[in-house]
Amino acid sequence: MFNCLCLNPFISVSSTIACTIHTVRSRQHLAPQKSVDLAVGYRNPLGYGFGSGLRRSLHEMVSSRFKGVAVMTDDKSTISSTEEYLENIGIFSIDPSLKPYKDHFKYRLKRYVEQKKLIEEYEGGLEEFAKGYLKFGFNREEGGIVYREWAPAAQEAQIIGDFNGWDGSNHQMEKDQFGVWSIKIPDVDGNPAIPHSSRVKFRFRHGDGVWVDRIPAWIKYATVDPTRFAAPYDGVYWDPPLSERYQFKYPRPPKPKAPRIYEAHVGMSSSEPRINSYREFADEILPRIRANNYNTVQLMAGMEHSYYASFGYHVTNFYAVSSRSGTPEDLKYLIDKAHSLGLQVLMDVIHSHASNNITDGLNGFDVGQTSQDSYFHTGDRGYHKLWDSRLFNYANWEVLRFLLSNLRWWLEEFEFDGFRFDGITSMLYHHHGINIAFTGDYNEYFSEATDVDAVVYLMLANCLIHSILPDATVIAEDVSGMPGIGHQVSGGGIGFDYRLAMAIPDKWIDYLKNKNEYSWSMKEISWSLTNRRYTEKCVSYAESHDQAIVGDKTVAFLLMDEEMYSGMSCLVDASPIVERGIALQKMIHFITMALGGEGYLNFMGNEFGHPEWIDFPREGNGWSYEKCRRQWNLVDTDHLRYKFMNAFDRAMNLLDDKFSFLKSTKQIVSSAHDEDKVIVFERGDLIFVFNFHPENTYEGYKVGCDLPGKYRVALDSDAWKFGGHGRVGHGVDHFTSPEGIPGVPETNFNNRPNSFKVLSPARTCVVYYRVDENQEGSNDSLVGLEDTFAAADVAKIPDKSASIESEYSNNLDGVKETSTSAQISVESEVINLDKVGIVAASLDREI
Repeated sequence: MFNCLCLNPFISVSSTIACTIHTVRSRQHLAPQKSVDLAVGYRNPLGYGFGSGLRRSLHEMVSSRFKGVAVMTDDKSTISSTEEYLENIGIFSIDPSLKPYKDHFKYRLKRYVEQKKLIEEYEGGLEEFAKGYLKFGFNREEGGIVYREWAPAAQEAQIIGDFNGWDGSNHQMEKDQFGVWSIKIPDVDGNPAIPHSSRVKFRFRHGDGVWVDRIPAWIKYATVDPTRFAAPYDGVYWDPPLSERYQFKYPRPPKPKAPRIYEAHVGMSSSEPRINSYREFADEILPRIRANNYNTVQLMAGMEHSYYASFGYHVTNFYAVSSRSGTPEDLKYLIDKAHSLGLQVLMDVIHSHASNNITDGLNGFDVGQTSQDSYFHTGDRGYHKLWDSRLFNYANWEVLRFLLSNLRWWLEEFEFDGFRFDGITSMLYHHHGINIAFTGDYNEYFSEATDVDAVVYLMLANCLIHSILPDATVIAEDVSGMPGIGHQVSGGGIGFDYRLAMAIPDKWIDYLKNKNEYSWSMKEISWSLTNRRYTEKCVSYAESHDQAIVGDKTVAFLLMDEEMYSGMSCLVDASPIVERGIALQKMIHFITMALGGEGYLNFMGNEFGHPEWIDFPREGNGWSYEKCRRQWNLVDTDHLRYKFMNAFDRAMNLLDDKFSFLKSTKQIVSSAHDEDKVIVFERGDLIFVFNFHPENTYEGYKVGCDLPGKYRVALDSDAWKFGGHGRVGHGVDHFTSPEGIPGVPETNFNNRPNSFKVLSPARTCVVYYRVDENQEGSNDSLVGLEDTFAAADVAKIPDKSASIESEYSNNLDGVKETSTSAQISVESEVINLDKVGIVAASLDREI
């Protein structure tokens, strides 16, 4: 939701990047934190606790009996002494410059430990606490349906719906001392009184004497009458008979070594101007994703949101799937299908705010009561003025139950494999990041401006997720660069597995819009890509959905603009604009992947340079779906150049499959030459050479490397298959020469002990791998692995997807390695393709 990120001094390569929200904030230094009162609950006969009946200081309740108690800070570590734990916070050993903020870390860690202890004492533990959906909302119990709703501000309450003709006079609910309303509706003739898939609502009278109808907070499905314009949503009682429930058939795939994420929006995934369904996405789009060698799918807009154009970020019903694309069972089919293809599925979860829609959403339960009796803060603290949305009170016991249970619901009921937490900068600070320019000064992160309630919630959330699913992948979207977000909770961090490297797309947009290509700085590019905190993993991306929304352009569209309408045919020579555009599209995405993080993300369609922008149907465009779709026909048409960018995207993902360079901690930029416009770096044992010069081709260009031996081409953006000119010889062996005195870096070439020489054409990137002399045969012919991949893809993809594969290419091996030995003539040089690496195999000149 934000498009910028500033990281911190304690990084592999440092830089300071200003946030695009320009008003500079005055510095605030750490002040003594005040004791904060929290709503706490306790166990009662129903098995749940509620905050409205008890309000005591956490310190008053816990501190007196806390010393020396064993405390579980996450599912893998037990601290024998709280005081010892708080004095020895692990993150300080990684970043000693955080030590001046030790009091802040101690305070929030103590808050976390105390909150977790309270949950264990009064709710039976964090995992039990997160089963709220088994008590709240509609649940089958012996002899009937029990419905419970937390609404302390209500004076009277009823359940209404199709089952009682929308007359609740005979279905009055009872309120307990904790503000929970409940009713048991007996079965009729052995059948549920509320039929499956029938409409329901919660009707209550508030303090002004007014009766209002609201969708139940824990509703599992909500629909709207499509024939009525701007019709309100209805809650739907969802309890399908066993014969209609989707049964998962496939286990979750193993957690990948490094996530290669395909960010997708189901609704806009159709090639037609309409909303796509979960099942169509599963059958038609997932095979494309798998064919391009991604290992993770991130689903946007999965939670119900009444306003489609919000991109799914203004959630109205947190436990309900987006009904535009189908039912809960349809979404389960999609996730199971993804698992069958070896794809993990992450959910874009929005716990940073909620839609301010009163009629359809959670905000309808706010009728002017105190924050203690509401899901949200009151006044300005409860409203995000830029997003026009409501902000949760993370100190409230029932809010914690609602949100933590929400995470468990999606993990267990739908078998998601993790989450991307959206917009958490708004959570981390009381100012929500509005009009703040984060510079990397630690005072900006650890002061009274920090919302410790929200920080504690996120720590609890990550602890819960990894306790339920140890192999979960959890990603933070934070623009501020708060230190410790990607550090484990037990060490003083917030516990995310990855953070999004949000400064990178902003840097590329700045370069493409504002800088002449000859003025591009290789040092600044490499600096920006490597600017991340040590040990805190990042997911890099050149562009996501943010860069494609209405009013902006994708990277490809910035590069080629109107030429994408007329100049993409292979039947005519490419114009200089198209030549440049395709070359830089490949280079920008690949260097971002290879150097920018420990994971990689691509938004749906950008892998083949999807033109134009995204514009959801709205009044301003006549409610048109024309630009709210993906034009798959562009990449499927064999004579259009979009296929080249798509093929290269496949190949760079496949390179990571083969060499696992993304997970490697070995990352060394040996040269960033601004005059040559060349960046040379090592990731793992691969050597990457990026030549961004618009004109200069370098013969015999010397590149440094770590290990001596023989190197060959592994990936070449200039290969014919990727729309290039085939200038690099793939069958050439590159032998290293020693440089300087061994063990004395200053005598080496670019601080590397060995070097070899390469041909580096203008606007190309080439990757070299070291040949294992002991396994010369297998390195000469990287065929076995590729045949295995190709066979596995075909075996996993159903008939429909197999036909999609054939549309991409007459032979899957055209992008991957094959056993085909072919010869082509390139500038009078004969290349024997049985010695080629990943990308140069089985290439036929198609133009």
